[in-house]
Amino acid sequence: MRSRHWLAASLALLFAACGAPAQPPEPKLDTDDSKVIYALGVMIAQRLEGFAFTEPELATFESGLRDGVLGKEKKVDPASVEKQMQAFATARRQAMASAEKAAAAIYLDKMAAESGATKGPTGYVVRTITEGTGASPGPNDEVKVHYHGTLRDGTVFDSSVDRGVPAEFGLGHVVPCWTQALQTMKVGGKYKLTCPSDLAYGDRGSPPSIKPGAPLTFEIELLDVKPAAAPPAPPEPPHGAPAPQPGAAKPGAAATPPKAK
Repeated sequence: MRSRHWLAASLALLFAACGAPAQPPEPKLDTDDSKVIYALGVMIAQRLEGFAFTEPELATFESGLRDGVLGKEKKVDPASVEKQMQAFATARRQAMASAEKAAAAIYLDKMAAESGATKGPTGYVVRTITEGTGASPGPNDEVKVHYHGTLRDGTVFDSSVDRGVPAEFGLGHVVPCWTQALQTMKVGGKYKLTCPSDLAYGDRGSPPSIKPGAPLTFEIELLDVKPAAAPPAPPEPPHGAPAPQPGAAKPGAAATPPKAK
């Protein structure tokens, strides 16, 4: 009886070993070319993070990559599954965003619990490091700032501080979290600002650095504010023509209704 069990177990191990694909040997990164090729693989992997491949899925991807690179016959024509690709990418991105948002909620609560932190009306969290004494920017003003951006695990994804060069941009051309929070700052001030994903890069993220649904934390120092340029004056009407009245419709056009207050 024992020998029968031993034989069955041995056959099972043998068949498993024969059926398992052989793992390629670990490459030697001992030349510049080999290092470059390996780095190309890492770059591709960074672009694929949003798909969250499992080990079996990665093996399937490698098979397609190998066939494409070596010019072998394609088992599946990419054009024939274009719609499925889009649905697959959307589903994976949404799943990753949902998981990240669950962790982000805990992270945002942690940031809001820091001494001196307050939560803004739309959900961003601010802690004043240094109180400014200068002007505050308007929603269309240009600002000059130094900033240091990190993910919830502390990874730095962008930093003008590390580059040693302040950034300048219009406050209406950044993520909503910045547009809203920086209007409460004064020149000379420094904030620690944590942004929920819906006020930053949302469910799309900004691959490869920022995952879908990721919250972002910035240390921001407001260095200067430049008021928005005044809109150019309308051209003078031709001599003898009546000047246009504010709110009047152009000939042949319907008047624009006033916005509700």
